[in-house]
Amino acid sequence: MVQAPGRTATDLAQLAISLIKKAGCEYGDVRICTYRRQYLTARDRSLTNLSDNVSSGFGVRVLLNGSWGFAASPHKTPAEVERIVNLAVEIAQGSRLSQQKKVELVPVEAYRDTYVTPIQIDPFAVPIAQKADLLLNINEKLLSYGEKGIKKAYSFLEFSREEKVFASTVGSLIEQTIYRSYPLFSCTAIANGDAQSRTYERPPLNQGYENINPEDLLSQIDRVAQEAIEKVNAPKGPSGINTTLILKPTNVWLTIHESVGHPTELDRVYGYEANFAGTSFATTDKLGKLQYGAPWVNFKCDRTQPAGRSTVGYDDEGVPAQEWYVVKDGILVDYLTDRETAYRLGRPHSNGCAFADSWSSIPMVRIPNLGLEPGPENGSHTATLAEMIADTEDGILIDGYGTFSIDQQRRNFQFGGDAFWKVEKGQIVGMLKDVNYHSMTTDFWNSVDAVGPASERQQCGTDSCGKGEPMQVAQMSHACVPVRVRNIQVSAS
Repeated sequence: MVQAPGRTATDLAQLAISLIKKAGCEYGDVRICTYRRQYLTARDRSLTNLSDNVSSGFGVRVLLNGSWGFAASPHKTPAEVERIVNLAVEIAQGSRLSQQKKVELVPVEAYRDTYVTPIQIDPFAVPIAQKADLLLNINEKLLSYGEKGIKKAYSFLEFSREEKVFASTVGSLIEQTIYRSYPLFSCTAIANGDAQSRTYERPPLNQGYENINPEDLLSQIDRVAQEAIEKVNAPKGPSGINTTLILKPTNVWLTIHESVGHPTELDRVYGYEANFAGTSFATTDKLGKLQYGAPWVNFKCDRTQPAGRSTVGYDDEGVPAQEWYVVKDGILVDYLTDRETAYRLGRPHSNGCAFADSWSSIPMVRIPNLGLEPGPENGSHTATLAEMIADTEDGILIDGYGTFSIDQQRRNFQFGGDAFWKVEKGQIVGMLKDVNYHSMTTDFWNSVDAVGPASERQQCGTDSCGKGEPMQVAQMSHACVPVRVRNIQVSAS
């Protein structure tokens, strides 16, 4: 990476915008980014991976005669900015030859602003040795259960800092610094020719080192090890029956992600994006009509929520962070849009879902923070987790996430979990293992008969959502509450 002496990122961004305008483009933007990512992994009693990488460069996107052109470079010099702008323009000219319909964008205001993730402890200021010691200490305590069956231990810490200067021909000049952190550990128990794992994570959040919280991690070790041992000795779950499921937020967030988040990405709906089980059953003719879930099921997007994994000041088109419902009172009422798809839908503005995972990637529609809203206080379908269990004659309680699959239309799915308990006559009576549940998206969400209160809301989510070809990786939170779902098919994996 090279940056010209005396030329700041802001100088180079303004140069790029002037060149884009000179080329006669109807729109253009530039992102000048530096990413630092640190990752530590420990397996058993060894630190097996330590990486601390920096990637820096810029990407230029232009809209010329209704066609996109994009080019990028790691060399941040005035001469290279000029070359990349010219290359983006050439690509737009070439794209026009095969494009059937001109791209049009909804308007966006010009913003000049700075946004920095609020953090208490800079994760990159904490010594590597301190982080490594924490992981090895966790693993050592897990392995102390070796005589009882724990044979493997695994832990990691992940940190990132994203520095971004965005400028556009609209007149925006936005600087953002986004911090993210994520800890996890797991152990594997072996017995009777079987191996079963149990995992604990503090959700990936936009926070500093304070999200690691060593005291919390260490306090969970005994429980996690004991549950792994109980799990490996537990009977398999039932197979080929329908039952009641009580899903903790640590499990249901992934079901939200796959069966609500991806189907409402508007580029998938329009068929722009068909990779990684792309496209969607939630087509625009169903907007305002589709009974996506029960009337007490509400899914809300919020890129402003504190510590959310996709919380930012502005998206990668300079659209400010905002909140909106995708499903309200069980009805599909909106989508996830960028400026291009919002125009096609006939909306007056984008809801700010454009994101690129690198300076060398072009922005696309990505899931924001998307959560299941808590039930209203004293609502007829609001219940705490304890109340759901006490009110269940026969069912299964599921914690954590596991393997999953979903069809190309995001309709037919199956999900697993990390831990399972049999519920009988309002009591938890013991662990199960190897449980999967199967359903259709709208059948599943319409079968929800209880949602948890705000006091049980958790900010779960992912740091590794893949989309596109070549693949881009994004992150988002799915804040949610426990749910109870009736009459769902289960099987033993």
